[in-house]
Amino acid sequence: MTTTITITGAGGQIGYALLFRIAAGDMLGPDEHVRLRLLEIPAGLGAAEGAALELQDGAFPLLDDVEVTDDPAVGFAGADHALLVGARPRGPGMERADLLAANGGIFGPQGTAIAANAAAGVRVTVVGNPANTNALIAAAHADGVPAERFSALTRLDENRARAQLAATLDAPVADVRHVPIWGNHSATQFPDVSRATVGGRPVTQALAERVGDVRAWLESTFIPRVARRGAEIIEVRGSSSVASAASATIDHVRSWALGTGTTDADVTSAGVVSRGEYGVPEGLVSSFPVHAVDGEWRVVEGIELDEWARSRVDASVAELADEREAVRALGLL
Repeated sequence: MTTTITITGAGGQIGYALLFRIAAGDMLGPDEHVRLRLLEIPAGLGAAEGAALELQDGAFPLLDDVEVTDDPAVGFAGADHALLVGARPRGPGMERADLLAANGGIFGPQGTAIAANAAAGVRVTVVGNPANTNALIAAAHADGVPAERFSALTRLDENRARAQLAATLDAPVADVRHVPIWGNHSATQFPDVSRATVGGRPVTQALAERVGDVRAWLESTFIPRVARRGAEIIEVRGSSSVASAASATIDHVRSWALGTGTTDADVTSAGVVSRGEYGVPEGLVSSFPVHAVDGEWRVVEGIELDEWARSRVDASVAELADEREAVRALGLL
């Protein structure tokens, strides 16, 4: 069996970092053959075509075919997974409404093209920011495709949070589990450590031994650093996150496609369409603690949020609601 995967913005840096790992089997496993469709705007075709030549030279046993195009109908034809990476970044002096309008002009037509051309069971991962609201726009334009087939990437935030905890606790990152992200992929996001474990032990207990006042450390150090990690990387590296964003995208799709298990240790994060869980307004694409079962994201219910956590979640959800209203005002929903 061969799985068709479409990557938009495939000539960009994140796209380039994704392609070779997908071809090597990192995303769907060592037995799944893949067919890649590299969708670009005309100005990016040369970079995508060069990447296609390198993919050919890589002689990947699992890679059956590569096609480069600037035609969404061709790019999304038969797609089983669509990774919407290309997006309009915020430029100098650009207001939020301008950013939402620019991305609406990208993700709305892509949603329409997905509905018209992709495979019946297509699953769409939105990477390009603002990812939550871009996913909302794309889903709204994909007539006939269930909204649950669209999700936004917040796994990068989760990976950053787990890595920061591992560094603080001097523990292997693999030992840090159950650190979900709530809300928006933005500075308002809430990385939740309330049920996290390290080596099976509550993270909050381990943190108390290291940092003393856990709440103060979370508010002053941990949450701001996770939320602003992208900006920190730009300051140090001179450009935005690339390899880590690609790696998180691989993690997200692998979990979605292959499943996560359903224990507390298997909890991960994804921006999914709310059905009213935890008081999040229906229809918003919000990050929740989730499991992936039989190709579907399932929000983990029954988590108790204290007053402090509730206020954090509510603030991020309010930002998502504001973005939705702004998009509606622009006629994009």
